[in-house]
Amino acid sequence: MDAAAGSAALPRVGVGGFPGADGFARGAEAVRLLAQSGLNPSNCRLLDALEAANSGAGNDAVLLVAFESADHPLEAWMARALEIAAGAGGVLPEGGARTKTGGEGARDGAAGAWRDAFLNAPYLRDVLARAGVVSETFETAIPWNRFAEFHDGVMQATRDAVAARVRLGDRELSLHARLSRRTRAVLHDPRAGQTRLRDRAVDEIKAAASEALIRLGGTITHHHAVGRDHRPGYDRERPPLFANALAAAKRALDPAGVLNPGVLLDPQPLR
Repeated sequence: MDAAAGSAALPRVGVGGFPGADGFARGAEAVRLLAQSGLNPSNCRLLDALEAANSGAGNDAVLLVAFESADHPLEAWMARALEIAAGAGGVLPEGGARTKTGGEGARDGAAGAWRDAFLNAPYLRDVLARAGVVSETFETAIPWNRFAEFHDGVMQATRDAVAARVRLGDRELSLHARLSRRTRAVLHDPRAGQTRLRDRAVDEIKAAASEALIRLGGTITHHHAVGRDHRPGYDRERPPLFANALAAAKRALDPAGVLNPGVLLDPQPLR
């Protein structure tokens, strides 16, 4: 685990690995502690071993932490963040690799590898889809004290849905956790993985995962809003009084129904 050298005006990125079968769980504990520390990192992302390997960031669960400021040096913030991660079982990446920073952020090491994979994902998704390979994503939030049970339940439900529709072989599902600022929650992202599936099967798998989210107390909404794909779950989660108030506001502000019709509310006939 290490912090990169840099000036106060440049971002600083730290990388920690969490080896072993329980690496992701220990990494999630580190994220919880960071979330409640008041350090407020600009980025705090935990990758499970599969996602880390797929992005070239390492072979174990990997935690990426970044701070940035044009006002003050960041050494104390990063040192404390790395101390917290080490206390949860984080270790220095193999070979003692350092993550460098520059004017545009980390470009090499584990952080740079993940950054490249993250930025290329939307473009690769379309290419993979043409080849019949599907990578599906959804996100949620859950209180920290329920995260472990929630994570295991959602992942198992998704695995079962995938196994019922496709031969997985040795493939597994991937999950990442990301700090949800000042809240005591983890946003996570189970993926159907690189598996050849038909569109209908993907929809059924996502529906099964969404059902598990709601059943286990997670929210179907997230920082990318709701969208049509999540509308059925949102309808179940949303209180009727709020739905009525939202519908009344939309009738007053958008009487023609031209703004995102059918996303949060059913389209209303024109008067």
